[in-house]
Amino acid sequence: MATWNSRGLRGSTLEEYINRTNEKYLENGLALIQKIPTPITPITIDKQTRHITLAYFDQKSTVDYIGAVQGIPVCFDAKECHTDTFPLRNIHEHQVVFMENFEKQGGIAFFLVFYTAREEFYYLRFGKLLEFWQRMKNGGRKSFRYEESEPEFIFRPSGGLLVPYLTGIQKDLSLRD
Repeated sequence: MATWNSRGLRGSTLEEYINRTNEKYLENGLALIQKIPTPITPITIDKQTRHITLAYFDQKSTVDYIGAVQGIPVCFDAKECHTDTFPLRNIHEHQVVFMENFEKQGGIAFFLVFYTAREEFYYLRFGKLLEFWQRMKNGGRKSFRYEESEPEFIFRPSGGLLVPYLTGIQKDLSLRD
């Protein structure tokens, strides 16, 4: 059983950006994407602030978000990266298996990587992730570098959206045709 503590607030800025973007997409009738809560069992609660300070994960989480974009099933996970090297240990085997099965059912799976120092987002296609994953499994690098990212899938906030990932989905779909 994994332990959670206050370090779990890492990524909360990215999560907030995505949640606000999802609200805009919903308001405009473009997508319905929901945040999937990770079930936890609280162990220690700060009595003054009523915040959980120690908890255990009840089960392994699969992805952070799931929903539909114009009738297409979509799931994705969000990760922050503070350097130009993204460690693949931040992605778990059960997530890869879930996403692979999700795509076999006709959905689109991907990761949103936020390069914080660059203030850029990377729509990491599941197919590209599998290339990095296989390389690692075959004894190669256990990470990928910013330079290995597909430039057409790197973006910044635009059009009033903090994380305009629908553009990435559109490009991803065009590669599948």
